[in-house]
Amino acid sequence: MSIVVAVKKGKDIVIGADSQYNFGSNKVCDKNINCSKIKRIGPVLFSNTGWGLYSDILNDYLSKKKTVKLNNELEVFQFFKAFWHALHKNYSFVNDQCNDEESPFGDLDANFLITTGNCIFHVSSNMGVTEFLKFYAIGSGCEYALGAMFAVYKMKLSAENIARKGLEAAIEHDVYCGGKIEIIKI
Repeated sequence: MSIVVAVKKGKDIVIGADSQYNFGSNKVCDKNINCSKIKRIGPVLFSNTGWGLYSDILNDYLSKKKTVKLNNELEVFQFFKAFWHALHKNYSFVNDQCNDEESPFGDLDANFLITTGNCIFHVSSNMGVTEFLKFYAIGSGCEYALGAMFAVYKMKLSAENIARKGLEAAIEHDVYCGGKIEIIKI
């Protein structure tokens, strides 16, 4: 489980995540694992929540690209449409799961948060793309992070400090969030 936040304030934009990993009910100490939950490709930063395998798949998929163009919702959707196709063509262990029997759509079983030079995008598990103007959070504890960031956003705090407050709230109140905080400014 993970908590990932992104904040845009003024000209600054940041993305941040915790470092705790869980395998079922097994919590892995952050001193015993070496990996960042944030991935960079050119000027774009990605993170995801959901099945841990998606980090490996996304790393593999992105390793074949030098850069990606994700400047608006359409470009983000087109990227994930190509990613969906690659998931089913190149990763035979991925299936079209859907948590809702009435939904006509497949399900990634993961959510993604993307920051570019001036945008924050959320890609939901059904590949719906939403741009956020101020901040957003995904993952376990996102409700705490969103509440904390909302409460302090209008204060004279930097984007980094607002993100830190969101991450700290999630880590404090959600058992599936924890460890060190990593925040990267674009």
